[in-house]
Amino acid sequence: MNKILILFLSVLMWMVRPPLKLRLIFKQMEFVGVKSIFVVVLTGTFTGMVSALQGYYGFRMFNAESLVGSTVALGMTRELGPVLTALMVTARAGSAMAAELGTMRVTEQIDALYVMAANPVKHLIVPRVIAGVLMLPLLTVVSDFMGILGGYFVGVPVLGINSGAFINNITGIFRAHPVSGRMLQRV
Repeated sequence: MNKILILFLSVLMWMVRPPLKLRLIFKQMEFVGVKSIFVVVLTGTFTGMVSALQGYYGFRMFNAESLVGSTVALGMTRELGPVLTALMVTARAGSAMAAELGTMRVTEQIDALYVMAANPVKHLIVPRVIAGVLMLPLLTVVSDFMGILGGYFVGVPVLGINSGAFINNITGIFRAHPVSGRMLQRV
């Protein structure tokens, strides 16, 4: 645990020291963000579809099918979207990064960086951390949007929910104050 804390503090220290290697950061942003879009879109879409389907059958018992849209939107934006996006990006990009860095350690490439007076944390870890911090929120937005869209395509055409009620409940729930749940005054 002590070594992890030292590595974390080292990453924070090297993150603010110039020069910042933008080329390496953009390369890692492509690897973490762009190459993870497919799995994030797929996961978000099907999660929204399943949420709409399950919510519909639960709400149908109370004749409240129009609430499916707001339930899918809240579930995706507050819980499922961020968690599943983080899991998918960690599974895809995180495991690949760990394997790449492990291979570099075994083949003594990291030792070669020390010999050349280049800090491995600055060149290998900092760009990956910055890319992850920047791309994960963007991928979460994509996942949330695709989940709501997937819920719409299951709820409206397949299950026959009124599209106006579906969309109105989504926009209405996001106008509510996030803490109290009360509706905000329209300007």
